[in-house]
Amino acid sequence: MDQALAILAACATATDPLGPSDLVDIGWHTVILHTREYADSCQRIAGRFIHHQPEPTPDDPPSRSEPIGAPISRATAAIVAAGLALDHGLWGGPAADCTSKCTQCHAGCTDSPTR
Repeated sequence: MDQALAILAACATATDPLGPSDLVDIGWHTVILHTREYADSCQRIAGRFIHHQPEPTPDDPPSRSEPIGAPISRATAAIVAAGLALDHGLWGGPAADCTSKCTQCHAGCTDSPTR
């Protein structure tokens, strides 16, 4: 749960897409299902509501080609830069091979139809 809130905090200031690991994604989806609490957490942490978009829209094509796993790498770096604790076990370990997983939420959610 704390890692789901940590990525939420990282998303609050991110300028590029961030993505969770498989395990953190499960926690994030659990938080989102509790809509009132999620909305309150967004307001408290980010000062605004952070939408979750598991699929890209036709108006929102990928902005650039990037290495697989870059959103996870950006997420963990943003969490650490924000001074938040990073649970390495939930993110794949300190030496995680982020190139082995593609995630930008729309491509990497645990319940994505693309999996």
